[in-house]
Amino acid sequence: MDLGLSGRKAIVTGASRGLGKAIATQLAGEGVDLLLCARGETALKETAEELRATGVTVQTATLDMSDESAIAPFVTSAIDLLGGLDIVVSNASVGTQKGPDQWEKSFRADLLAFVRLAEAAVPLLADSSAPAIVSIGTTSAFDTLPPTGPNSYGASKAAVTHHAAALARSLAPQGIRVNTVSPGPIEFVGGTWERIKEQRTEFYNAVQSRIPLGHLGSPEDVARAVTFLASPAASYITGTNLVVDGGFVSRVQF
Repeated sequence: MDLGLSGRKAIVTGASRGLGKAIATQLAGEGVDLLLCARGETALKETAEELRATGVTVQTATLDMSDESAIAPFVTSAIDLLGGLDIVVSNASVGTQKGPDQWEKSFRADLLAFVRLAEAAVPLLADSSAPAIVSIGTTSAFDTLPPTGPNSYGASKAAVTHHAAALARSLAPQGIRVNTVSPGPIEFVGGTWERIKEQRTEFYNAVQSRIPLGHLGSPEDVARAVTFLASPAASYITGTNLVVDGGFVSRVQF
């Protein structure tokens, strides 16, 4: 299938490792020029060098998405650095860290960052012939997996998913599509589930046993879903939440 992505321009946040890096790599493989951001400068530069080897343009910005004032300048720089903007992938997240200020961190880095990112991107996307926004959610937004209990990550991502669906309806008249990809348990080097496997093996095995496909997912599984939804091949899909979890969540999607 020709996804129609060659020559498109995309922003990917949180792109130096894990899901973000896999998404950027998949888009680069489809011929998409990229503007990437992450908090860690060294890993971000290494990722950019790897992707430039594919022949696409890759620009970077060291950026903390919880810094609300930095988001709009970063997005508008796509005009000068890439020559336009077609795709925005909101991936940056503070994840499932613990601490007394974690709720505020999740609100700023997960929810508010997505809100401001979309706001800044809409005027640029309006000039694209195939504009798309993809937010990264999580199955934790609609599955309170025991024994984790209440947590800021799931609650914030639930709000992200709701906001994406609302944006999809409001931006549809402008031709801007908005979708969410919600991963289940995804394992990669240096990631949360690798640590859980090492430190809480019994819990890891219990989660794996709940996955009908029999194993945790990879960042590439998520990246392929994001790439499809971001592409012109998905031109009639908006307002959806595509779950990539190997069947982990036992709900019926109507």
